[in-house]
Amino acid sequence: MLFNSAIFALFLPAAVLIWHTLRIILPKDDLKYDYCKLTSGLVLIVYLVVISAVFYCFWNPLYFALLLWVAFVDFWLARTLGFLHSPIWRKSVLGISLANSLGILIFFKYGHFIDQNWAYFTNRSLFAPGFWADVLLPVGISFYTFQSISYLVDVYRKELEPEKRFLSYLLFLSFFPQLVAGPIVTAKSFLPQIRRPLLFPRIPVLFAIFLILLGLFKKMVLADHLAETSDFVFLHVGEVSTKALWVGMFSYSFQIYCDFSGYTDIAQGAALLFGFRLPENFKMPYLSAGFSEFWTRWHISLSQWLKKYIYISLGGNRISENITYRNLFLVMAIGGLWHGASWNFLVWGVCHGILLILERSVFQRFPFWTLDWMRWFRVFFTFLSVSLLWIFFRSSDFASSLCYLQGLFVKKEGFSLPYTFEMNFVYCLLFVLVGHIFGSFYFKDNRQLLDGFKKWENSLGKTAIFGVLVSVSLILIVLFSADSKPFVYFVF
Repeated sequence: MLFNSAIFALFLPAAVLIWHTLRIILPKDDLKYDYCKLTSGLVLIVYLVVISAVFYCFWNPLYFALLLWVAFVDFWLARTLGFLHSPIWRKSVLGISLANSLGILIFFKYGHFIDQNWAYFTNRSLFAPGFWADVLLPVGISFYTFQSISYLVDVYRKELEPEKRFLSYLLFLSFFPQLVAGPIVTAKSFLPQIRRPLLFPRIPVLFAIFLILLGLFKKMVLADHLAETSDFVFLHVGEVSTKALWVGMFSYSFQIYCDFSGYTDIAQGAALLFGFRLPENFKMPYLSAGFSEFWTRWHISLSQWLKKYIYISLGGNRISENITYRNLFLVMAIGGLWHGASWNFLVWGVCHGILLILERSVFQRFPFWTLDWMRWFRVFFTFLSVSLLWIFFRSSDFASSLCYLQGLFVKKEGFSLPYTFEMNFVYCLLFVLVGHIFGSFYFKDNRQLLDGFKKWENSLGKTAIFGVLVSVSLILIVLFSADSKPFVYFVF
């Protein structure tokens, strides 16, 4: 079920209405009760698990069993860690969990890639011909396996007590707003919310609706129009002109931002309607004045996961400069492979790792690099470098990526983009730039936006005006939306 589909437009309001109706009619004692200790709370948890399963099963019911298996195994392994004290036994239990979660992820996401490369070097496949044709990549597998791994590691490190209810843990992995494409949530932040979700009077409904509309606008109006341009260029890399290649590159750069941040906005808004808060995943990343800053603004939940569970585990920057450089390189290479099973994604991650190393070892040692008046140059340099690397992210194979890069820097003739594509790119670019500039001056993050919306919710007249604006926004989104396309991160 896609966020930008008609069925979701019916599913979400119905699910929210039933949820709050159940919260009203089910027995409760006071506002401080713990859902996990009440029968009514158990009913509500079951309800959220069921609707999350329905949401996921619209894609493929069979693969929901994989999520159930990961949840079941890691739940009981975490409970086992709760009463084990021997370091050897604790490491063994953690190893079993990692083998299970990573084994499933590697098989479904990287199995075909590994088999292809094995066959290339040995002239013999590991599996029967046609085996991989029947194996699909389970939607959201990268996200829920990473969440489950983080939970086990936190329990192993004794930073978190094992969850006592399996259904609560299952909801942590399967909660439908962030199930398919994140943001990656931690058990520390989400499990306490299951015990005490926000009551309806405390939910910022207007803000939640705003986030959903903003996400739909980013996706349906901006990202899908930009996709028409970038898809056309990447499909005809060897035939279009150098100018078209530059437009296509920047078009994809803005497309993937609008697409993924739009998904996150909808996920945050949908979760908030149920009384759950999801972490912010984007903070105007294309205004970053450096590569380390970029990764604190882009896909923040993944960056924080990689930092805590891989970078710091490898030693971080505590040992020596050389070890720090090695860790940056490895973490970004792993981050690249997390996105997909191809050499392109590995090269993309490795290049980001090299840029982080260069920034730390070379750029920051030049006195002029850190001067205030150099900030906009650093912003431009970072954005251009990130956009060039998106070519590896988007291209179908490594040869196409090299062909694209050559066409950018060696002028060549070819046919130009259709006028409609060029104008769509310009209009969408203006929207993104204005949004970034407006945000940088007024609302740097969702917390500041939320403070602004609380003032509206305290006024009935302003709320009525907001209702009119919502209606107009929906009409504009429908009128100006492009042909619907899947969210980019659904394949990760």
